[in-house]
Amino acid sequence: VQLAESGGGLVQAGGSLRLSCAASGRTFSSNAMGWFRQAPGKEREFVAAISWSGSNTYYADSVKGRFTISRDNAKNTVYLQMNSLKPEDTALYYCAAAGGSAASYNLRYKVDYWGQGTQVTVSS
Repeated sequence: VQLAESGGGLVQAGGSLRLSCAASGRTFSSNAMGWFRQAPGKEREFVAAISWSGSNTYYADSVKGRFTISRDNAKNTVYLQMNSLKPEDTALYYCAAAGGSAASYNLRYKVDYWGQGTQVTVSS
């Protein structure tokens, strides 16, 4: 089983990026998925989560209104659209697959699989 993130890069403040997480090895269409990030010297933190159907989404306060999580179960892929990026969004972004179908702010306690991460750097 593998979760492969892509779409990271260097962007100026105010810009946008779209991260993708493609799953392989099994289908995750019945599983909640999420995005986390970790900045240098800081703990990994929750960014966003989405239920198996996509009907329920959750966001950290720091990204609410700027980031949007979505999924395409036919492609076994989860996305994170990031707009109005700020320098404080700079981090390594990880995709995660939970063991159950329900998403929540506490998704980190239900994660079964992690991706390797994709770097997002926002310059001021």
